[in-house]
Amino acid sequence: MNRKASRATISDVAKAAKTGKTSVSRYLNGEQNVLSTDLKQRIETAIAELNYRPSQMARGLKRGRTRLIGLIIADITNPYSVDVMGGIEAACRAQGFTLLMCNTNNQVDQEQHYLNLLSSYQVEGIVVNAVGMREEVLNHLQQSFLPMVLIDRKIPDFDCDVVGLDNMEAATQVTEHLIEQRFETLLFVTEPLGMVNTRLERLKGFNQVAAQYPHCHTEQAEVALHDAAKLDRVLLEFYQRNHAKRCAVLAVNGALTLQVARSLKRLELNWGKELGLLGFDELVWSELAGVGITTLKQPTWQIGYAALEQVIRRIEGDNSPPREQVWSGELIVRGSTRLEG
Repeated sequence: MNRKASRATISDVAKAAKTGKTSVSRYLNGEQNVLSTDLKQRIETAIAELNYRPSQMARGLKRGRTRLIGLIIADITNPYSVDVMGGIEAACRAQGFTLLMCNTNNQVDQEQHYLNLLSSYQVEGIVVNAVGMREEVLNHLQQSFLPMVLIDRKIPDFDCDVVGLDNMEAATQVTEHLIEQRFETLLFVTEPLGMVNTRLERLKGFNQVAAQYPHCHTEQAEVALHDAAKLDRVLLEFYQRNHAKRCAVLAVNGALTLQVARSLKRLELNWGKELGLLGFDELVWSELAGVGITTLKQPTWQIGYAALEQVIRRIEGDNSPPREQVWSGELIVRGSTRLEG
């Protein structure tokens, strides 16, 4: 039998197997025990010869299920987001769900567009990598009443499951490391704080630890991610004020760590020699950057996997109060914080 040029239908399978559509549906839905051995063989042969592929969307809708999960990411170029997505995708495969990923590129109109799009596809739940996402869009998400988990972001007055790093623990760990390495002046560089809890919690942890060491002087600066001129000025002035002491820079996330590294290159300042450098997030180039950059590695894959598992629990009827799952990071020490002298 020749394959048909157009996509085969369930009616085509029934005709080729010399049976009715009801029997084919039973075969496809796992009710093969009610079919004779001969009939099952005829249906199986017809499906193979026609290369029949049932529409999973149509079958799911018929049962009131689509088995689709929506993922909204504010910036797909952020390595953190890419790693998180890997964990989410792996959990989807393991649980029999399909992932629909939407990259908003930090644009308000795209954020609203993708929220509407996911609703039209009748996704059963949503995972939101919400750092950088605007409050008005998060309000729309809250009003959707879909099972939802936020990654790495807590929103005031937004009752929702959250999965992310234990920011206070991580900030304590990295700050204590810098002080143990006898750095006397520390600069905490962050993107604009706003109401982003990850940045606020890391700054709080940094200040709390430093306050326990009277000899340790701290400074902080808020710099937009791509404001290279301001970053150059902040770092140069910090070094000029403190070069007689052991001084170090702590960057709040991986994207900003990269910008700090570029800025220091432009200023011809060498981390690990003239000043220390430590950044949140482990990036693939961190160990290759000269003497290597000390980082706080987040279990990003595990965070993504756990977020998807929590969404599925909600889909399946878990009505317990929203909870926050936090994960510990791992300090990876390299030459950038091993300043000699």
